[in-house]
Amino acid sequence: MAAPIIRVRRLEKCFGKLYVLQGIDLDVEVGEVLVVIGRSGSGKSTFLRCLNFLEEPTAGTIEIDEVVIPAGEPSREHRVHIQQIRAKTGMVFQHFNLFPHMTALGNVIEGPLTVKGMSREEAIEIGERHLGRVGLMDKRDEYPARLSGGQQQRVAIARALAMEPKIMLFDEPTSALDPELIGEVLDVMKRLAREGMTMIVVTHEMGFAREVAHRIIFMDDGVWVEEGTPAQMFDNAKDPRTKDFLRHVL
Repeated sequence: MAAPIIRVRRLEKCFGKLYVLQGIDLDVEVGEVLVVIGRSGSGKSTFLRCLNFLEEPTAGTIEIDEVVIPAGEPSREHRVHIQQIRAKTGMVFQHFNLFPHMTALGNVIEGPLTVKGMSREEAIEIGERHLGRVGLMDKRDEYPARLSGGQQQRVAIARALAMEPKIMLFDEPTSALDPELIGEVLDVMKRLAREGMTMIVVTHEMGFAREVAHRIIFMDDGVWVEEGTPAQMFDNAKDPRTKDFLRHVL
């Protein structure tokens, strides 16, 4: 059996005296879609940001595709390993963070050009392929201001995919969108799941979780409270905190 592509052990994160993550353990298999749910402030986004070291963990170890990084004082080796992990993980945020002075294609090819040092021709070929994957080849030359929120988020997904990651992390990718635009972003994510992309998704979209997730984890106050398949979580949750949360969102 193949080793998990993500291993997290005893992960902790505190801001001063506030513990946001409290000893989290997690394995994620290649091709698995893991959905993390919970109330605002439960630590979900901090957990995702620790995975690619946008937040430096306070304690614990993160391993992604055989790159192991223990929490600790940043050293040169530590920084090198962080860059290796970031090369393997694409992240899509709640807010799209596109460069306003660049076209859709320009945003998508910026990483391959500056981080990977590709030729412009090679980067454009990759950029156009991924804009096609998210259904936006016809918008390649448009600037973000001329795109809807859903289109901007799809460009952001294409930008992450252009780096050819092995894992995609989604942090509330639809929460800044108008309701009528949410479906077009979720459709792209469903397609990625069908193609076998390993994904960790923080979301309040329970329909997506039920349809696409292999496993759902309910998080509260910085700890994993309960996990299971969508059927187990939605139809037969055990913990009172999980039941109460689902009662309010379903």
